[in-house]
Amino acid sequence: MMGTQQVPVNKAADARALVHELLDAHRPRIDERSVIDAVLVTSELVTNAQRHGDGLSGFSARIVAGLLEVTVADHSPRQPATAAGREKFAVGGYGWPMVQQLTSCVAIVPTASGKAITVTVPLAFDRVAA
Repeated sequence: MMGTQQVPVNKAADARALVHELLDAHRPRIDERSVIDAVLVTSELVTNAQRHGDGLSGFSARIVAGLLEVTVADHSPRQPATAAGREKFAVGGYGWPMVQQLTSCVAIVPTASGKAITVTVPLAFDRVAA
């Protein structure tokens, strides 16, 4: 277990900053595309917890075995939804398929106060040592 970040996070910008800091500190260096994907997934999960999950109740991020593992907990037992099958211009439901596309594993676990979503984002490393 390397480089775990588990601190209070109140907004998506805080979570993005923590993940960026964690990835920037890693050696060997993580490539830019992986950083972008990881920050995007983190932002989407935290934003969804705030908008659709009755508020953020927990956040953690760590690098393990070449993967970024992010856990976001919220206060709602509702499962994430997609826009598929809804009316043509319905609001929301577009971020969850993106999260699934950019991650290698997604686990949703019920908690006493809602749910926790844990995802793993594959990381590629720069070929040039820094």
